[in-house]
Amino acid sequence: MSVLADWAAGLPPRRLLWASVGVAMATIALKTGAWAVTGSVALLSDAMESLVNLVAAVFGLAMVTVAARPADDDHPYGHHKAEYFSSGFEGILIIVAALGIGWLAIQRLLAPAPIEAVGWGLALSVVSSALNGALAWLMLRSARAHRSMALEGDARHLLTDVWTTGGVIVGVAAVAATDWWWLDPVVALAVAANIVKEGLHLMWESSQGLMDEAVEPGIQADIQGVLDRFEREQGGRATVRFDHVVTRRAGQRRYVDLHMHLPGTWSLARAAELRGGVETSLMAAVPGLRATISLLPSDVEAQACQEGPDACKP
Repeated sequence: MSVLADWAAGLPPRRLLWASVGVAMATIALKTGAWAVTGSVALLSDAMESLVNLVAAVFGLAMVTVAARPADDDHPYGHHKAEYFSSGFEGILIIVAALGIGWLAIQRLLAPAPIEAVGWGLALSVVSSALNGALAWLMLRSARAHRSMALEGDARHLLTDVWTTGGVIVGVAAVAATDWWWLDPVVALAVAANIVKEGLHLMWESSQGLMDEAVEPGIQADIQGVLDRFEREQGGRATVRFDHVVTRRAGQRRYVDLHMHLPGTWSLARAAELRGGVETSLMAAVPGLRATISLLPSDVEAQACQEGPDACKP
């Protein structure tokens, strides 16, 4: 399992998003077939969510392509935030799909109808769920390795689809066993509610990324660990100290800005050498990190910080 997980982590996001497009098309066909043979509105709602998967995968692929572009004159910091648009767009699509599912479910609830060929319908749904589950597992591991918001958003949507299909299968089986036809639209409404919850979660994560959210607590701890080590190695905070450490993340990139205070008697060459060592160590501890370190004498604070105790807080 460890070897398989390492292999999955090494898969590039673009390849997996292409795979997501193919799997979405396959699951649409399978779930539409399940609805066609049964007439179940719950299975129809499941098929509609797979249609959203297809649109989201195509849009995510486009945004990952944009995010990979190098920096240019108009975007000197790169295009990494493009992935957040993918996640937010997918959240909106999910909610729109949920509204459509809810409308169909209410119509069926007002006029219950029997479902047919349940065995074939459930078999097709199980196959589609297995495809989505396997792809979501691969995508989550790759998303963590590449820190791809677009890939993680698509993977979480697929996992929601898996759980949704599982609930639909149980619900449709219960309808067939009890002949409670009203239960079919009730299951569809439950599916819609679950989809809305996932859509809102994706939109919230996207908004936080666009607002330059701080890096994850674990990465903050790694950064602070490097700074504490350099302070100890240089003889303590009386010689070298770091403050006003501010972090942010933009797509796959992580950034840290900080002040490094040194004795005023040090030469510029000596100070620059130590700063280079700190930058190298920070990037080794956090792959992909971009560090900006301002050099200041030990007894000097940045001008903005002299304006008040909260002036330099993030």
